[in-house]
Amino acid sequence: MVRTYPEGVTCWVDTRQADVDAALEFYGGLFGWSFTDAMPPDAPGRYVIATLDGQDVAAIAGPDDGDAAPTWSTYVAVDDCDAATERLAGLGAVVVEPPADAGPGGRTSTVRDPEGAELRLWQARARLGAQLVNAPGAWSSSDLASADVAAATAFYTAAFGWRIVDQGRSTSIQVPGHGDHLDATVDPDIRTRRASAPDGFEDVIGAIVDLSDDDVPHWRVTFTVADRDASAATVERLGGTVLSTYEDEWVRAVVVRDPAGAVLTLGQLAPADR
Repeated sequence: MVRTYPEGVTCWVDTRQADVDAALEFYGGLFGWSFTDAMPPDAPGRYVIATLDGQDVAAIAGPDDGDAAPTWSTYVAVDDCDAATERLAGLGAVVVEPPADAGPGGRTSTVRDPEGAELRLWQARARLGAQLVNAPGAWSSSDLASADVAAATAFYTAAFGWRIVDQGRSTSIQVPGHGDHLDATVDPDIRTRRASAPDGFEDVIGAIVDLSDDDVPHWRVTFTVADRDASAATVERLGGTVLSTYEDEWVRAVVVRDPAGAVLTLGQLAPADR
């Protein structure tokens, strides 16, 4: 059964890079990805789909703006891109790129939330979103780094119907009913597999985290790896930079910067109850 994404669920990630071929070499070496150009050879830009075990996991694209710093972008699934873009604009978001078709794959737009964090919307057609997640080499989650959790909560609750739950050490983002969707489609064991997890974990799609003093609001992406320390060493061998490491009761993680400057997190799942 293919993986599908209800409205309000984060569904896809990609990175815009000035040198696409260099990025393919780095990420292919880091994650073991294979690549397929999604655009014809005579197209003005490039959009390269990364796959793992034959399943879509992410994409690497040419830059939207030659002067823009490379970054990773997160997409949220919507049923109607035009209506959702208008709704978010009415709540105070800035429309950076208005709705437009992305070939037969779907329809997309780009907005900045009231704090300035950029987010993309995705109305799926032929491309439904990431087909492999939470596996080594695949995207696991996107978290919002925010300077004002209360304001972010108000905006995203109104924008997507998210439930924002303060769990002490973190503030989780939950999409009501998402666990039911997973249980009925691609993950029928989701509730029994981790019986000791906190209530509502099956609806969690990410978290809101406090913004560090030297950063700006943004959506940060995390990819699962089998071994944090080995992956950190691979990043450095391929020309990237290790920025920091951290551990909690669920994950051992490292924050890295790719050779072009895009920042991402690599997380080794290590739950305390395993």
